[in-house]
Parts: sequence; C-alpha cells; structure tokens
Amino acid sequence: MNKNKLIFALLFLCFACISFAQNAHVKGIILDNENHPVSNVNITSGKNSTQSDANGFFDIEVISNKKASIIFTHISLKMISLTVNLKTSEIFVFNPVMNNSQEQMGEVFVSSRNRKRVQGITTVDAATIKKIPGANAGIENILKTLPGVNSNNELSTQYAVRGGNYDENLVYVNEVEVYRPFLIRSGQQEGLSFTNTDLVQNVDFSAGGFQAKFGDKLSSVLDITYRKPTQFGASLEASLLGGSASVDLVSKNKKWSAVTGVRYRNNSLLVNSQDTQTNYTPTFADIQTNVNYDISEKWQMSFLGNISQNKYLYQPLTRETKFGTIDQPMALAVYYEGQEKDQYDTYFGALKTTYKASPSLTLKFIGSLFHTTEKEHFDILAQYRLGNVDPENPNDASPIDFTRGIGSQLNHARNDLDALIANAEIKGFKDWKESQLEFGLKYTRESIRDRIVEWEMIDSAGFSINPPLVILPQNNQPYAPYTGPLLPYQDIRAANFNTINRFSGYAQWNKQSELGSSQIWYHIGARFQSWNVSGASEEGKNQFVVSPRAQFAIKPDWDRDMVFRISGGLYHQPPFYRELRDLEGVVNPNVKAQEAIHVVVSNDYNFRMWNRPFKWVTEVYYKSLSDVNVYSIDNVRIRYVANNNAKAYAQGLDFRLNGEFVPGTESWVSFGYLKTEENYENKGYIARPTDQRLKFAMLFQDYMPNIPSVKVYLNLVYNTGLPGGAPAYSDPYLYQNRLNDYRRADIGFAKVFVDASTQNLKTSWLKNFKELAVGLEIFNLFNNQNAITNTWVRDVYSKNQYAIPNYMTSRVFNVKINARL
Repeated sequence: MNKNKLIFALLFLCFACISFAQNAHVKGIILDNENHPVSNVNITSGKNSTQSDANGFFDIEVISNKKASIIFTHISLKMISLTVNLKTSEIFVFNPVMNNSQEQMGEVFVSSRNRKRVQGITTVDAATIKKIPGANAGIENILKTLPGVNSNNELSTQYAVRGGNYDENLVYVNEVEVYRPFLIRSGQQEGLSFTNTDLVQNVDFSAGGFQAKFGDKLSSVLDITYRKPTQFGASLEASLLGGSASVDLVSKNKKWSAVTGVRYRNNSLLVNSQDTQTNYTPTFADIQTNVNYDISEKWQMSFLGNISQNKYLYQPLTRETKFGTIDQPMALAVYYEGQEKDQYDTYFGALKTTYKASPSLTLKFIGSLFHTTEKEHFDILAQYRLGNVDPENPNDASPIDFTRGIGSQLNHARNDLDALIANAEIKGFKDWKESQLEFGLKYTRESIRDRIVEWEMIDSAGFSINPPLVILPQNNQPYAPYTGPLLPYQDIRAANFNTINRFSGYAQWNKQSELGSSQIWYHIGARFQSWNVSGASEEGKNQFVVSPRAQFAIKPDWDRDMVFRISGGLYHQPPFYRELRDLEGVVNPNVKAQEAIHVVVSNDYNFRMWNRPFKWVTEVYYKSLSDVNVYSIDNVRIRYVANNNAKAYAQGLDFRLNGEFVPGTESWVSFGYLKTEENYENKGYIARPTDQRLKFAMLFQDYMPNIPSVKVYLNLVYNTGLPGGAPAYSDPYLYQNRLNDYRRADIGFAKVFVDASTQNLKTSWLKNFKELAVGLEIFNLFNNQNAITNTWVRDVYSKNQYAIPNYMTSRVFNVKINARL
C-alpha cells in the first residue's frame, strides 16, 4: 500500500508540468442577398487565414477557450465581424449573408451554448457556482436547484436524477471519469467533492437522453472542464467551514500553463447544530493540479492530478430528540460510549495527449489511475430512555416525565477497502464534409480488495433482541426463560478479492442540415461494453451489451426563437463493485447490466421580457427499466440485492425558467414532477427509494438598489418526502412509509469591494485585487427540521417500535471572504 502511494506521489510530481491545449473551428457557407454562394471571401482570425471556395464553403481554425475575432472581407461586399468563444475541439457552424448595402453586420458574440442548446445540455456559469450559498457549496449545490435533480441531504454532495440513485450519474473532469468513495454511509463523512470549484471553467449537465459518446450510466452526465490560464492569477476563500486557495501560472513563451488548488474543510459548525452532541474532529483536505503543455501546433498534452485525505473522527456524547404529537409528546434521551474512526485516502492521476493528424482529424489518448484506501472502524454503545414529556415543563433539562422503555445498542465495524482502477482510452474526431464522426475505445481494469465485519447487538430492558429474519425459539422474557442462542441483531461478514476487466467503445455521427427553412441537427450513435468479474466463489461469465442512442433537434424559421428536441435510446449500466455485492456482503459476479429505454421530448424557448433575455425549457421523459438491481438507501449508503429480479419505470415533467430577473444577474425557478415504481419478483409495483414526487427550487441573485455593491443570493429547495424511514431489514412491500417533506432555504449577503465593474482604484489599497468580497451566510434560514432517516426504538412493555427522526442541520451562520488577484 505504501509503495502504491509513493508511485502516485511520483507520478503527481513528474507530470506536474505537462499540458493540453487545442484549437476550435468555425466553418460554413457564405451567401449573398440572392442566396448564391460567394467565392474568394478572405477570412482571417489572428495569424490564421483562408478563402471561401467556389461553393462559398470555408473552414478556419480559431483559438479555443477565449474570445477570438473573425473578419470576413470581399472586394465588392461589406465586411462582417464575428466574435466567438469556443471550447476545445468545438466546431461552430456559421452561414453569413454578405451584402453591398451601407449596413454592415455588427460584432456577433457566439458561444458554445448554442450547440449545447440543441443537445439538451444545461450550462452553469462558473462564477455563479462560487456565489450561491449552501451547506456544501459547489457544483452539486447548484445542480440540486435544477429540475429533475433531487437530494434531501445538505451534508452530502450526492444527488439523484429522474428516479435514479447516486451510482447512476456520470462525472467527467477534462474528459476523464472520476469516482466517489465506496464506504461512505452518511453525508457528514463525505467532506469534499472531487471537483474543485476554484479551477472550473465550464460545467455542462444532461439529465437524460444523452449522447453515445458519454459513458454507460442510466441517469445523468456532469461534464466539467478545468480552466487553462492565460496569465498569472491567485484566489483565496476562507470561512468558518474551512478554506481554499488556487494559483494560475503561465510560462513566458505561453507553452506551459498550470492551475493548482488546495482545499480544507471542517464540518463541525454544521454537525454541532444537530441533536447529537459530539466531540468531532474531522480533517478533509486535498490538492489538485491541471497542467498544460503545447508541444507544437499539432500536439498538446495535459496532466490532471489529485491527492485527497479525509479523516473522520467522531465521538458522540449525548442526544435528545423530541417527537410525537401535541396530545402525546415524547422524547428520546441517549447516552453514548465509544467512537468512530474513518479515513478515506484517494490518489488520482490522468495523462491526456491530443494530436491533430490533419485539419479534419483529431486523435486523443487518455490514461488514468485511481487508487483509494478506505477504512471504517467504530465501536459505539448507545444507552437510551424513551418516554413521555411533561406537558407542563417541556423545556426542562430532563424532559422525560414517564419512562416507557430503556435499552442499549452496540454497533461494531471493521470495514477495510483497497481499490485500484486503471483506464486507457483512445478517442477521435473526424470532420467529414458537412458532418462529423466521433469514436473511441477504452479498457478498464478494476482491482478491489474488500473486508466487511459489521454487527449490531440490541438490548431492551435487559433482554437481548433476536435478529428479525432468523427463525428462533420465541423470546417471551421476562415472563418465561429463553433457551435459544444469543445472536447479533444484524451480522455481516465477508472478504472479497475481485478483478473486473472491461472493454467499451462508441461511434457517433453528428450533422447539421436544413429542412425547408428550418435548421435541423442529428446525433446518432451506439456504445458497447464487454466485461468479466473474477475472484468470486462462483466463476463470472463474459457479458456484452450494445446501446444505440439518437438525438434529433429542429429550429423552425419562426419569429419566436424555439428549438424542439427528441432524444433517447437504449441505455445499459454494467455493474460496478457496489452493485455486485449483496446484502450479506457476498459478490455475485454474474449480475447483469441494468437496462433502460429513454425517451425525452423537450422545447427550448428563448424570449425577451422587460427588455432582458429569458429562457423557458420544458421536458417530458419516460424510462422503462428491466433487469433492475433493487436497493435500499440508508442516509447515502446504497445496499443492493444483486439479483436483477425486478423491472421498473420512471416518468415525469420538468420546467425551468431562467433569465435576468434582475439586470445583469442570472436567476432561475425550477419545477419537477416524478413518479418511479418497481416490481420485484412480480409482487406488484411499489415506489422506488428515489420516488421524489414534486420538486420546487429557486436560485435568485439580487443587489440592493441604493447600495449596488451589496449582493444578495438565495438558494431555496422544496422536495416532497421520499419513501423511507423504515428499518433497514424490513420488507418494503409491508412498510411503504414516507419521510416528511424537505424544505430548506439558504441565503447569503456579500459586500463587494472589487469586481469587474469597479472603477478608479489605481490609488487605492484595493488596486492589487481583481475581486474582493466579504459575506454572511445563513444556512437553513427558517430552521426547518428535515429528517434523513429514522432510529427505531423498542418499548418492551407494549412491544411497539417508535420511529425517532434523525434530523439534519438546524439554522447556522457562516462568515466568509473571497479574494482574487
């Protein structure tokens, strides 16, 4: 293990100076007023220049990830000026009309959002991500305000999309797939998301019906691009929850560039607001770097690296939770002994190289290694009193007036996991006449070493409680002696040493054309994956799946700016290690890939209101799922049955209105309806654990009219209750309860001393800053009590079990400062 860590550290240092950059292309056909092609038009962009051919066709290379100007000139026609800001390897189609009138086309700003619009991709501004308050601020905090994205746990960065679970979401950083820890079971253990917001340039998100070039998951794709700096810069953020710092470096010859970030987080401020009083000393820290090097105009390289260490030290002391009704208020008082010591160390490195073999062919090679060592060790004894609250003195230090039950619970775990995942991938992009071909091949090797030792003992009024699913002699103590064996209430013991080999690939054809006077776009492709699981007690079979997918979009030639889109296809999710492991911890190597048929129909409408830009997006979707691997969710830990004995469906409707409600700022309102059910072993359809029926969210940015330097940011989410709260061992066909609705509002206030609009600071001490702001954040503004799970406590006298809600965080105040040089 130490040897592997040393190798990763050396890789991190050795490749800390390798880079990637790549240009983009603008192409199209130039016409005159009579729709005749115009030849011999001079097109220039920086040092690059070309001419249109006899058919009016042109193709020019422009610099990517920054503004680039393109000038069109002709001896007898007026000049056209165009400004674009395109992503790496992006192709933008522009068909200008040149005329000889006095009016010339003004400067036009074109961004990659136009292309993403027809693909159903939501783009989130990187600057907005840093401003919006949240207990776990970052990209995931913003995603949870989008329609179809649900979460009822502010301490977690995990999210469910349109009826899927946390394991059904793809996350890419610079085209490299990233992973989350395996053993995390509660949100407060998570610490840091992989994505460092300080380094982000672009954030693209698709909630379903995504293209074949993306991977093999059922629900969503989050595609993140880190920044390639063009000049020196530095940033700093500090708050009561931790801090971060980043630096941008560029060499004199502009061939080398690097952006590096360091983060530290401490959740004590949030955890201390919960019912349980603890000694809590976590350490969540990481360092990331993205280094770029332009070897030549045709060959570029980059390195993405990350080292993360999350230590979770938790020693609960006491807990007091009040529940029940107005007529019968009750309380649970718990006294703890013991502690929990968890540690998650991850090492990640990815090398990417891009070679432009010809003006129409680009090839990429991506190699990556991900290594995680995780341990979850705890021994916690909880002794409780359950009783009625004195209605006359409900706020007493010891509110329990009459004790209905006493007991204890001992939880023990010695869980250790070591995983090494290696990837090697070749990707290509071929510009073929008026269409494009994208293709790729990938090999993945996953090596998992996992030991599970986990048990729980429950005692009620001095008598041990037998496990619920084991047939034993009836225990009727204290009225009759018990002669059966004493067994743990729950007991899981397993050791797994597995290797998974995967081969996957894709091919996708893209084309933009015209249908009459309307513009149309096609994206047609397919993926395949073959895999085998070895190392289990049963020999794994070779499995193979093919997933065809397609998108079609049309923009009618209407006065109203609308795009209609239909997308979908067959989506497979071959099982990852967690999906192979059943409730007893045993690996089933022959778990099939879950299969889903997606159909998504959408309308995207751009319009102006109050003389400002707005967008209204409507999407209707349906998923039909087969070979479903049913699961249960406890906080954020997912446990699978691992037998593919179910089928399911998900259907819903999403709305989103976004635009400049306040001039110069983007805000949005989201609403979603979802229904998802599963049928396990033909027992009938019941709600899935992620059946979040209704969702409403608002992200709002404003400023004080009389003091425009004071900004206000509001993040509001309402979700109806999820199925859950029942004991983990219970049969969901007998217990279909729902948790209470999730309601949360976070608000932030910021005094901006310096930003892009600040003027006349040359003589001020602020002249060295590009940005400087001090803010106050209030999490859970209305102090709503949101429960994530229930703790079940027995009353030995009545034989009843009571569900005591495990509440999330209450109202918390945070102060932070942001600065950028």
